[in-house]
Amino acid sequence: MKELTKAEEQVMQIIWDSKKGFVKDFLEKLPEPKPAYNTVSTIVRLLEKKGFVGYTAYGKTHEYYPLVSKEQYSSYNLKNLVSGYFGGSFEKLVSFFAKEKNMDIRELEEMLKHVRQDLNDPQDE
Repeated sequence: MKELTKAEEQVMQIIWDSKKGFVKDFLEKLPEPKPAYNTVSTIVRLLEKKGFVGYTAYGKTHEYYPLVSKEQYSSYNLKNLVSGYFGGSFEKLVSFFAKEKNMDIRELEEMLKHVRQDLNDPQDE
């Protein structure tokens, strides 16, 4: 899997939320100041070349949809973050956030409870 630029990720977030759509639909959902239509079209085509989106052609018009789920990309990004900044240790990552957010024992226990629930009750993809 390839990494996305900030602009690609911003458009991909909209595609994930939309499930499918046309470039004009994605453009409408971008915040102000909106980029040019051609800019968004180019980004979507780059996402297609990277294997993140597919499309259905209707003549010269294309309806795009995600090929990579948000969860797949999140997992990929998290693994890169952990290996690049925390020596591959999730323990160091959690410790970093606990210190950074100045979490107390109760908050850490609550977080651990949620993790245990997620591990015992995985959601369908």
